[in-house]
Amino acid sequence: MEVMRGGKFLQKFRLYETRSKFYLIGRDKSRTVWRVLKIDRLETTDLGIEEDPTSYTENECQELLWRIHEGNRLTGGLKFVTKCYGIVGFMKFLGPYYMVVITRRRKVGTICGHDIYSIGKSEMIAIPCPIVWPNVANSRDENRYKRLLNSVDLTKDFFFSYSYNIMRSLQKNITAKNTGQVVYETMFVWNEFLTRAMRNHLKNTDWTVALIHGFFKQSKLSVSGKDFWLTLIARRSRHFAGTRFLKRGVNEKGRVANDVETEQIVFEDTPDDIPCQITSSVQHRGSIPLVWFQETSRLNIRPEITLKPDVDYKATRLHFENLVLRYGNPIVILNLIKTREKKPRESLLRAEFAKAIHYINKGLPDDKRLKFLHMDLSKLSRRKGTNVLGLLDKVASDVLELTDLLHCEITTSSKPSDASSEQGCVTKACDDKNNDDFCAPTMVPLSLQKGVLRTNCIDCLDRTNVAQFAYGLAALGRQLHVLKLTEAPKIELHAPLADDLMDFYERMGDILAIQYGGSAAHNKIFCEQRGQWKAATQSQEFLRTLQRYYNNAYTDPEKQDAINVFLGHFQPQQGKPALWKLDSDQHYSIGRQGTVNEETVRPLMKRSFSDGNILCENSASVSGCNTVENNTANSELLPMQQLDDIREPTDSAPEIYMCETNPCSSTIYSSMPGRLSISEERQSYLKRLGYPELHSSNFLDLDLLSSSGNSCDEEGFERSPLIYSPTDLISVESTTTYSEQGHNDEGRDDTDLSRSSSQLSDSRDYSDRFAQWVANGGMLCY
Repeated sequence: MEVMRGGKFLQKFRLYETRSKFYLIGRDKSRTVWRVLKIDRLETTDLGIEEDPTSYTENECQELLWRIHEGNRLTGGLKFVTKCYGIVGFMKFLGPYYMVVITRRRKVGTICGHDIYSIGKSEMIAIPCPIVWPNVANSRDENRYKRLLNSVDLTKDFFFSYSYNIMRSLQKNITAKNTGQVVYETMFVWNEFLTRAMRNHLKNTDWTVALIHGFFKQSKLSVSGKDFWLTLIARRSRHFAGTRFLKRGVNEKGRVANDVETEQIVFEDTPDDIPCQITSSVQHRGSIPLVWFQETSRLNIRPEITLKPDVDYKATRLHFENLVLRYGNPIVILNLIKTREKKPRESLLRAEFAKAIHYINKGLPDDKRLKFLHMDLSKLSRRKGTNVLGLLDKVASDVLELTDLLHCEITTSSKPSDASSEQGCVTKACDDKNNDDFCAPTMVPLSLQKGVLRTNCIDCLDRTNVAQFAYGLAALGRQLHVLKLTEAPKIELHAPLADDLMDFYERMGDILAIQYGGSAAHNKIFCEQRGQWKAATQSQEFLRTLQRYYNNAYTDPEKQDAINVFLGHFQPQQGKPALWKLDSDQHYSIGRQGTVNEETVRPLMKRSFSDGNILCENSASVSGCNTVENNTANSELLPMQQLDDIREPTDSAPEIYMCETNPCSSTIYSSMPGRLSISEERQSYLKRLGYPELHSSNFLDLDLLSSSGNSCDEEGFERSPLIYSPTDLISVESTTTYSEQGHNDEGRDDTDLSRSSSQLSDSRDYSDRFAQWVANGGMLCY
């Protein structure tokens, strides 16, 4: 909602009705501002909304309602309908318009004095008076569409705020200048379609709330006797949203399935809820950005993976361009899928993904290349003596050296200054009735996050959640350190604080897995870390597998239909095919027009597409933000792409853009060594294999780094040429591995221990090698 006069927001509403109109009375929290919205009930085809521009006092508003009642006494007068806390949106199927309102809310957290709420109860109310309802209002199809919309349970995993742009990360709220309607166009506002007609008509967002779908949890924790607040937020994208087997990979516009932004916010506990400093770290998960899918099967619990060719990897390129627009450079990709299988499934995607990154990197300058890390987490977790979380912790620490995190100092003044408005500030509306000024906690960035870690497995659920926990733990250590709550920037895996954070991520993983996969996440590694009984863990994993299979095979199609209706990907029209009579991919073809385009219907692909372009039509150069060293960071992905500012892509209203400054950091890695030449022997070897330019890509195969000498024996088979990839064709030279650092050798194979002394003598601390890999490109491997 937009800021009202004196920093006031409409938060509480009362809905009244007469035979001809609805009257929605809204007020702010301090009961000083009262507004009136009128909704026409005699209009059957269009949405008639009129906002009274007058701001009333409480007595004036009561007098207005009395006059309305007296004027409508002959037709029943003015009647109270319900108390509510905001409008979710308006929906029209085949008959009348419906209004969805929040009738009960729950406070779930606070960020810098801004309250965050979840929905306790919602209600869908028909707008027209029953005497003017069309005949179709009570038809079977109309009722079925209503049941579909109601099956999207708003009381589960949706959250909102009146005064804080919860759809954006803390860093974007500080650096971005756009507010109001523009923030509704972002990819994380799930009721963008439902509120679009009202926002376009009123030109404001005073009456609606922006709903975010995903996960929110906030708790007070303690370290070294000092209390602090930990907030974990997961924002699920509304683009290409859906269920596991019906939404896979990337669509032609660069939108990936199961796209989730995870933000971890930490600040010290203070009596007034306004901390002196605050930190934030953002990471990303999303389906493998290739055009691939799986046919839903009731007979096969693991359907075959079908990989569709993508000329020049256009969709993959679009996806990473979007990531750079959102987060800047570098983009670090942690790929956790399997490397080798008896029957190639995941390994097909692994090979093709590596080729796609290599192909894209060939056209990028050195400092803009995608950083590709691969780790077969499934194999590593089965290997005795391997500390998977310890291995992931080292990866996370090295990535954080590249991306850094957001660290802000918060100052409070009576009124926001011009300088603070340029920096970008987050304000808190005061509750004092007699205070017309408003508090302005201004955030001054001491460091900004640049780039992001993108993690994926095959579903981006189970293995991905483990890796995200490891990154969150490494980030938490640094966050507490910069807040001066701990002396060292590291938290040990067996520390009580690590257990607390694991509970956060385990809960988030379960919620996100239920939303996308149909069951709670497989948490085998977390259970082993806690020392839980193995038999109990195995039985739990088996039951979750069955639950996921049943939901994927039997309930996901209807769930996908409900999501498509809620998001506006399918809009019913009279005389057009009903949603349940279409193959799921035809939602994209019908879209907003309600007609089928035969040329774009692909009946063999059992998935639907969201609409919207990922890139804005107009582009110009990116202007970086100043760092402590007065350096700038360019966040362009393609060398030919020049952008004046980072724009949040929209699909619903292309004429409205959200400008965002380029995220950059106060830490610049200018001391990294220059590019080192690859040995002639290795270069000759790569050329013989058909990869003469392989050294130009930034590849790091942590699977090979961590594997033993005879790891191929684990799943022996003759490898097909189709599953070769740049990261498969790697020479074995002077090596040291993550698993050699901080892990015992109990589970290592004899061939791994029999390396020559000359090889072992060349081993160095891996963080240095990681920095060289980032600076020089190429593939660092063993």
